[in-house]
Amino acid sequence: MENKVTAIIDVLKQRYQDAPCALHYKKDYELMISVRLAAQCTDARVNLITPALFAAYPTLEAMAGADISHVEKLVHSCGFYKHKARDIVLACQMLISEYGGKVPGTMEELLRIPGVGRKTANLLLGDLYNVPGSVVCDTHCIRICGRLGLSKGKEPEKVEHQLRKILPPEESSDFCHRIVLFGREICTARSPKCSECPLALYCNEINGQSQ
Repeated sequence: MENKVTAIIDVLKQRYQDAPCALHYKKDYELMISVRLAAQCTDARVNLITPALFAAYPTLEAMAGADISHVEKLVHSCGFYKHKARDIVLACQMLISEYGGKVPGTMEELLRIPGVGRKTANLLLGDLYNVPGSVVCDTHCIRICGRLGLSKGKEPEKVEHQLRKILPPEESSDFCHRIVLFGREICTARSPKCSECPLALYCNEINGQSQ
């Protein structure tokens, strides 16, 4: 398995030399907000919405004091806008009241914040703090790692723990970003481009192996 993982990482690195987060942000709390908005929504849609949101509330203090109904209007097209608007305002309030105005750098602290689950926390730890072993289990990661035989099942937390055991800690965050790019370009959910896939050699589905 170790050789397989190394080979897959190398192929992804060659194809996607840079591994940036697809969400646009300038401040740590802006990334936290963008990830919350991205739940059940595309990153592209979030990037269209956040400029107006961040312009309306240009500081953490302004966002914490925002009228939730106004935030709802600004994020309406992201879906689940009532829950997301409420979480955003409450999360910013918690950053000020309990974390000195900064997004905290531990899993335990992050999971206390409204709207922050393990996927969001791992992304924040990896992108803001370069914490080794940060594994972001989104739908792309779960689908593709399952096809490649790197994980089993579809429960995010279980897949996260499986990947933590086999991914080099220093590679895990970038690996997850590259998997997202790969999932959008090649290994799509409904019509994967198997004939073009640079990872076909390692794919259980293509090679008829059991998951």
